Amino acid sequence: MSIRFGLLALLESGPRYGSQLRVEFESRTGATWPLNIGQVYTTLGRLERDGLIVPEGGGDAKQQLYAITEAGQAELGDWYARPVDRTQPSRDELAIKLAMAVGAPGVDIRAIIQAQRRHTLKAMQDYTRLKARALAGGTDSRDDIAWLLVLEQLIFSAEAESRWLDHCETRLVRLAEGRPQPQRSAPSQQPPGTPAASPAASPATSRGGVS
Repeated sequence: MSIRFGLLALLESGPRYGSQLRVEFESRTGATWPLNIGQVYTTLGRLERDGLIVPEGGGDAKQQLYAITEAGQAELGDWYARPVDRTQPSRDELAIKLAMAVGAPGVDIRAIIQAQRRHTLKAMQDYTRLKARALAGGTDSRDDIAWLLVLEQLIFSAEAESRWLDHCETRLVRLAEGRPQPQRSAPSQQPPGTPAASPAASPATSRGGVS
């Protein structure tokens, strides 16, 4: 979906060839999410099918100008106004890997976490260096600002992932220590006719394992 609307956003500035759209998309995002030209033309074909863009002039698909339609502009406006849905997150490979590794025989999950942490911190350092280079080169153009925003999102995501890995390791340490969970004591059995204990002294109100 992001590619679909990304191409629409670029076409809002004026008609473009497919090859131009690819170059401008990667320039705006610093090639963080590289596109292959087949992906561009497949998306353009779907946009044309849905009436959101139209071809302009002659030529084959690879030499065809595309322009956004009124319906495309309306769809793009809705996309800008609509929050990105976080209630149905995309599958995260790292989260799935750790979830599967918990309890898996012969798997050292702490080693997985430590290796991932090293990789994540290195990536964060690389992104930070790129950000410093981008700031040194100036942020005069819209493409410069767009690339800077993408870089900062990558840095913040890496920082959050590093903190989450620390949290995962702490939870695993607690699991390995086998700390008992608090449990309610079973009520004592009293012979028939024995007066019931007062509520304050009743063993049913006590919790075992509480320090």
